[in-house]
Formats: sequence, structure tokens, C-alpha cells
Amino acid sequence: MLICLLACYLVWHLRKAWAPLTFTDETPPARDNPVAPAQRSAAANAKASTKHDADGNPLRSFRGLLDHLGTLTRDRIRYHDTDIEIDKLTEPTPDQRRAFDLIDTTIPLTIAA
Repeated sequence: MLICLLACYLVWHLRKAWAPLTFTDETPPARDNPVAPAQRSAAANAKASTKHDADGNPLRSFRGLLDHLGTLTRDRIRYHDTDIEIDKLTEPTPDQRRAFDLIDTTIPLTIAA
């Protein structure tokens, strides 16, 4: 049960932190009636119609952003005719850097042993 609560909290926190990178409505209009259908703000409609933010950066769904972050990979490089192996991380894209900046986390450049 605790693991499920932690997972839900993590997803909630990431959705909130990464709202500028996704189609999420960052400033939803206040509702007087909680039963009435939710309305999107003008900013959310603009994000959805252009599929870009105000700075021209592409937007993704939350799942799409997670898939894009999943392309950060570790490659093991083995030099021919030697026993030398080096682990190398792929170079992060600007969107990946921005996602990590929004959650105040650095992208590891090396791999801890």
C-alpha cells in the first residue's frame, strides 16, 4: 500500500513540475460549481493547438515525455584488441535537460560504480 501511495505522489509531483513541457493546463480557471464540466484556459488551448509553448519548444504528453526521457541510455564501449571498457551516457537533448532542471536534479555525466 505504501509503495502505491509513493508512486501516486511521485507521478503527481512530476506532472506538476513538468507541466511547462506537457499539454497540462498550468492555470486552470476556478470553478464555482464542482459538478460543472471543467473548462480549459486560453493558455492551455493555445498549447494544444500549436503543440508548442510560448518559446517555440515542442510539447508532449506526459507519457511522451517519459518515453523521450527514456532515450537517455548508457553505452558500454569496448576498445578493439584491449580489455578496456568505458561506460558512456548519451548526450541529453535540450528538452531532457529542461526536464531535469524543472525537478532540480542534475543529469549524471558519469556512472557511479
